[in-house]
Amino acid sequence: MALTVGLDASCWSNRRGYGRYARELIRAVLDLDTANHYLLFLDAGTAAQSPDLLEHARVRRVVIETTRMAAQAAAAGGHRSFRDLRAMTKAVHRRSRDLDLFYFPSVYTFFPIRARVPVIVTIHDTIPERYPDLVFPDRRSRILWSLKVRLALRQATHIVTVSDTSRRDLIERFGVPEGRVWVIPDAASEGFRPLDGPENGSSTRDVLRKYGMAPDARYLLYVGGISPHKNLGTLVDAYAALLERSGATDLKLVIVGDFQGDVFFSGYPAIRDHVGRLGLAQGVVFTGFVPDDELPHLYGAAAALVLPSLAEGFGLPAVEAMACGTPVVASRTGALPEVVGDAGLLFDPTSPTQLTAGLERLLADDRLRDEMRQRGIAQAAKFSWHRSAQAALALFEEAAARRD
Repeated sequence: MALTVGLDASCWSNRRGYGRYARELIRAVLDLDTANHYLLFLDAGTAAQSPDLLEHARVRRVVIETTRMAAQAAAAGGHRSFRDLRAMTKAVHRRSRDLDLFYFPSVYTFFPIRARVPVIVTIHDTIPERYPDLVFPDRRSRILWSLKVRLALRQATHIVTVSDTSRRDLIERFGVPEGRVWVIPDAASEGFRPLDGPENGSSTRDVLRKYGMAPDARYLLYVGGISPHKNLGTLVDAYAALLERSGATDLKLVIVGDFQGDVFFSGYPAIRDHVGRLGLAQGVVFTGFVPDDELPHLYGAAAALVLPSLAEGFGLPAVEAMACGTPVVASRTGALPEVVGDAGLLFDPTSPTQLTAGLERLLADDRLRDEMRQRGIAQAAKFSWHRSAQAALALFEEAAARRD
């Protein structure tokens, strides 16, 4: 029997992991699903700013007028007004008789549901609970987030998360029964692959020039948010030590991440000042936001991707880099060891010395880099949006059975 699934699409325009997960998973579900119908609920601002929002025979949009875009209002320093939350809740309630279940791809844009249907909520990790001072700018933001997550946990019949590590963390921190938590992981999109051939080489050189680098530039790469818990200070310290020990003055550090329009708590001013104090302004490149069609070129030309985060619920840049054949050096914390497997080098994120030693070893060993390239491509292939969509559809079927 065909289902009608309600979907919160309010985080569609988010340019970090929440938005990417929602976009990729929902697209993959629709590619695979030939029976069910979907109602996408979203605010008018998101609808206007999302030209890639789904056009599909089995998808209908429900656009709700609100005072602010949900993805901006739910930001680290903001909050969604009671009026806007009420408008979203009422829109779902009015159509509740048509729905078999409701799915939130992220708790980030959660709003209360007054419909008697099963509710599925994705909680990507417990980083806000573990490192609140590094995720939120003030106490008020921490309290509002906590209230939202607690309400989501209370209403949800099923919880989705993105890794076994996050699943264990959710069960331990919130006391959620194991049977309520499903793992539906991230994956690299199809565009993330090794780029070979003269045409791709030309495009890569163009991308490097765009961000102020020479076509033959040698660089270490970071991709992700510029939030404090990403621990970029350790990366900068390790880079400084590497330059001093190796004398490799041509080696650059390229930091990819939105430091202007990102709605999350930013550590950019502090890391920029740290770079300046160390005299590294000529060697560290802040690219800002990089679109998806350019990222594979930056991955492919990098000596390594470095992820020094204190915690990750998944660590999608690691999978993207591995899919592109780029060696990965990552923290030995959170979900990164699970995601990287034996394809990368792991280090203690509190030890710049350990990171420096790992990078020094990697840069000096051509054979090691080749081995990591092959292992990384194989490891990345273990994750696919197709398999994640299969898991999501199985969950929809189980959740819908709860209504009966």
